[in-house]
Amino acid sequence: MAHGPDPSDDQLVLLSKDGKLDAFNSLVERYQGAVYNLCYRLLGDVGAAEDAAQEAFLSAYRAIGRFEGGNIRSWLLRIAANECKDELRRRQRKGAGSLEALSEQREMPFDVADPGPGAEDIVQMHEFGSAFQGLLLKLPFEQRQAILLVDVYEYRYEEVAEMTGESLGTIKSRIHRGRERLQRLLRANPELFGAVRRLEGEG
Repeated sequence: MAHGPDPSDDQLVLLSKDGKLDAFNSLVERYQGAVYNLCYRLLGDVGAAEDAAQEAFLSAYRAIGRFEGGNIRSWLLRIAANECKDELRRRQRKGAGSLEALSEQREMPFDVADPGPGAEDIVQMHEFGSAFQGLLLKLPFEQRQAILLVDVYEYRYEEVAEMTGESLGTIKSRIHRGRERLQRLLRANPELFGAVRRLEGEG
């Protein structure tokens, strides 16, 4: 039996608003990878990421009727990021999770004279895998979120500002500070810096 083309996101959203659970499940299947990956990158813990991703989709299902159009992927990622922030708070209240993952929420100002790594460096670090994750978890949550959405998920600054409800200037500042902090962390871990540079050479 021949199957027609897959329904578009807009079609699935309309069906979901009409209470068609199968349609919403199709959206879940389509974007569960992106949502979970963002949750894991933000939280650094498999169990916490699974919980946050599940809560994100439950929240999205309850709120789908209020979705006013636009990019459903961006909307889901925004909900997921908010769930991750809530999950960090819950773990902090319970005293669970690593101290590093909890204390990183305190944004400590510092100055770095040299420019931080650019977007290409961030993407190559992302491809480097677990080392990148370890560095990410040392960033304050908001900086980590901005770095991921801009440098890994490739959203424009304006889109991230809209997704997070922050001003464009705030997003630019978080990206700048996050990149500076990653530069400092790379300098403190020269073996990682060398690995990233080797990736550049191979490209």
